[in-house]
Amino acid sequence: MLNTSDKNRVSLFLVFAFTISWGTALVIYFTGGLVNSPMIVPSLGLTLANILMATIYMFAPALAHILTRLFTKEGWQELWLKPTKNRNGRFIAAAWLLPGVLTILGAAAFYLIFPEIFDSKLSNLTSQINIANQAYGNVEAIPMNPWVVVILQTLQALLLSPLLNSISTFGEEFGWRAYLLPKLLPIGPKKAVVLIGIIWGIWHWPLILMGYNYGFGYPGAPWLGLIGMVWVTIGLSIIFSWLTLRSGSIWAAVIAHASVNGIAALGNLALKSASNPLIGPTPLGIIGGIFFMVLAVNLLFHPKALIFKNSP
Repeated sequence: MLNTSDKNRVSLFLVFAFTISWGTALVIYFTGGLVNSPMIVPSLGLTLANILMATIYMFAPALAHILTRLFTKEGWQELWLKPTKNRNGRFIAAAWLLPGVLTILGAAAFYLIFPEIFDSKLSNLTSQINIANQAYGNVEAIPMNPWVVVILQTLQALLLSPLLNSISTFGEEFGWRAYLLPKLLPIGPKKAVVLIGIIWGIWHWPLILMGYNYGFGYPGAPWLGLIGMVWVTIGLSIIFSWLTLRSGSIWAAVIAHASVNGIAALGNLALKSASNPLIGPTPLGIIGGIFFMVLAVNLLFHPKALIFKNSP
């Protein structure tokens, strides 16, 4: 059970995290939402919503972590930033590669079940390539095989995304895994990681209501998207918490989170027609994310997966 001091700290942390993020969401909503947000950097296609989400919204858990320590004067010990000697490497490797493998397997499972919407010619991607060539005046450009583009994008997502996306994912992991996870472990690791997954999913809700991740083109939109997001974050919470507890720091979780963000949309490249995003082919869907959930369930019920040890 949590002592009174930790209950107060957890409550204060959540107040900070939700107030900062949901307050930012209100600004996004009243300035046009995600769809009609004003353009700030036209050359990069960056809107006000893009900037606010990538900075204030996604960094709110990290800010909440810092503010809570300042307000409660609990000090700066146990920040979960220093890797445990001789243990971090293999978990970094797992964090780097597992999300990509699980994403590809999930997309493959989705298209095996729904082969009628699998576009082997990648028509939509081919159209995008042609539009890009015309936009840059490459009217005589040699047509590129769209499957080559898919392979290149997959390699980029597997090799580079974990690094490129780590800055933004650190903002979340320094809050959820570096602060909230250790604070909730006394209630039991299983309960803690599931509860964090629920909290984390609810934290996304204002963005889901504005069409983030799932859009609006599915039955029950946007309300079923709220449930879908919680389902996804429960599974990811278990996996990221496992990486944190077993490696002794949040860096493996930061990498895994960045990897998921970088490769999640890969399966959409082969869509012939619109699909229900709550089903797949991305990991945000039940089928697209089935292998993430299989891993999560196995970790949840493994007797040693969610136990932190100070030595190998």
